[in-house]
Amino acid sequence: MKSILITGASSGIGKATALHLDTLGYRVFAGVRREEDGTALRQEASERLSPVILDVADDASIAAAVQHIASETGGTLDGLINNAGIGRSGVLEAIPIEEIRTLFDVNVIGVFAVTKAFIPMLLKAKGRIINIGSSSGFMAFPGASAYAASKFAVHALSDSLRLELKLQGVHVILVAPGAIESRIWEKGTEFKKRMRENIDPDVAERYRVFREYGDRMISDLKKIPAQEAADVIETAFTAENPKPVYLVGNDARRARKVGRFPKRLLDWMILKLIHKKS
Repeated sequence: MKSILITGASSGIGKATALHLDTLGYRVFAGVRREEDGTALRQEASERLSPVILDVADDASIAAAVQHIASETGGTLDGLINNAGIGRSGVLEAIPIEEIRTLFDVNVIGVFAVTKAFIPMLLKAKGRIINIGSSSGFMAFPGASAYAASKFAVHALSDSLRLELKLQGVHVILVAPGAIESRIWEKGTEFKKRMRENIDPDVAERYRVFREYGDRMISDLKKIPAQEAADVIETAFTAENPKPVYLVGNDARRARKVGRFPKRLLDWMILKLIHKKS
């Protein structure tokens, strides 16, 4: 029975993927940060699924997860799905730098740390690493610099690591979804509300057009079910010759295409769009 670790499995893509792969007969280690999240997940899964307390921003938590999974599998791991992530948005002048550090600790350093810790087990199994990117990793809108930068970093890591491990028999795959139904949107809204309560009025007015456009863009997004991402992740894990990159949703495909436009043209298009709707 093949074993797979999924980080951030308490909701959204992580939860949908954990439950989906569980139904297919895999031994799923579902990384969660709280015991209650693991308990809730177990109620929807088979006995094969094992919740694992895993905070990707905590070295001790990662080490404990490695030790636990190694003891359960004999020191091998067939798949690692780096899904854990948080959302932080807003113009740079308005976001406290400590919030950006927290974002990168989870979305970037966490991916590096978890991957590095489990590489020895993945090498033994000639397993696969699937990193969950984002359409924001192809193009960055104003007001989303921190989140987009974190996803650009995940895309870059995937490109480098794919080559580093290819000759070792380990596939590294990037799955880049667009807007997916998840609690990340609610948490992002709560974050923006908290930031706006403390923002300097002059700063708020200076970037008002971007704030208003961002709010409209998020409200207009057509979010797709997380199961669609889970289906693509299954393909990435099972394909005999997997593609380096899989896209999920029309907005991800559009972002990848438009993100390749010349920068001056792209800037003009984005600013025109923002002012047209302001």
